[in-house]
Amino acid sequence: MQARIDLPPSNAEIAELLSREASEASYVLQRAYRRAARSAFLWEVEARNLVAEKRPLTELAHIGPFLQKQIRQWIRQRQHPPRPPPLRREFLTLAESRLRLAKATSWSARLRGDLQMHTHWSDGSGDIRAMADAAITRGYEFIAITDHSKGLLIANGINEAKLKKQSGEIDVVNRELRSSGRGLTVLRSIEMNLNPVGEGDMDPTALRSLDLVLGSFHSALRRKEDQTDRYLAAIRNPDIQILGHPRGRIYNYRSGLRADWETVFHQATRLDKAVEIDAYPDRQDLNLSLLKIAKRCGTRISMGTDAHHPWQLEFIDLALAAALAAKIPPERIVNFMPLKELRAWIEKVRVAKARRTRTKTKG
Repeated sequence: MQARIDLPPSNAEIAELLSREASEASYVLQRAYRRAARSAFLWEVEARNLVAEKRPLTELAHIGPFLQKQIRQWIRQRQHPPRPPPLRREFLTLAESRLRLAKATSWSARLRGDLQMHTHWSDGSGDIRAMADAAITRGYEFIAITDHSKGLLIANGINEAKLKKQSGEIDVVNRELRSSGRGLTVLRSIEMNLNPVGEGDMDPTALRSLDLVLGSFHSALRRKEDQTDRYLAAIRNPDIQILGHPRGRIYNYRSGLRADWETVFHQATRLDKAVEIDAYPDRQDLNLSLLKIAKRCGTRISMGTDAHHPWQLEFIDLALAAALAAKIPPERIVNFMPLKELRAWIEKVRVAKARRTRTKTKG
């Protein structure tokens, strides 16, 4: 969001000011500045509003007396940072996202579910029922449990045998939800790890029993050369319907990969696959610039919080606001589909894959 010099700095600008201070600070202060900078994206109220209301900034996460004094000075002096470097560019804050969504209430009302989250089966800290209960309080029709696959050992990825056991647990949860009259369906899913040539790490037979498959890159994410071929291979991977957090960026840590995104999104559109807005605050990938290209290409968009705990389902507002700002047509957002329509789209993608496979075999 563009700075207004007649206003005190926004939370996004305060995050940038904190990050800049971190680069000049001692080691001990660096950690405090960086932690506060990341937290600024999740503050539910603008810091400048707290100051105007004469409330302490220590109400905000990871702000103590020292940082409160610094931030108050920036607000009082209406200090605005230069444009952030690519590592920190185009990240929305929760406060600005909710302000944007409050002006378009019908947009959020379209949301029917969250299509990426993790449980204790891999690197999450909540169980399947806890994630389901959190989704019920949000009025969702469906959620996808997308724990990591076996190739991502650092995230305790699950193999085919554990995936089958997890699917059994999801079936039990769904039966319990139906018997209690809850209107939520938990989709059996996975975030399959893709290698740099777009290949997955799971037996395709095991994937066929799932409701949905995301595919994501988690390695070789600092390459400088163009990665268009990698993305095209991933989009063509017959086992996935959604490409997760495509760029692979992380706030103030990794810029992510480069590609001819128009070519990538056109290929996704041709195969009717979706690309994801990962709403985890440090990711926000796809970002606004890439979403505008995806819109121009007519590509389907999926939204997932990448939540690792039930409370993190609130991150979805970052994805909703980004899609709204990019003016993505609602009919292109798979999270806005009723469950029956979502299943029909997934089946259509799978049938098209099978048809292409048979054609290649005959050829």
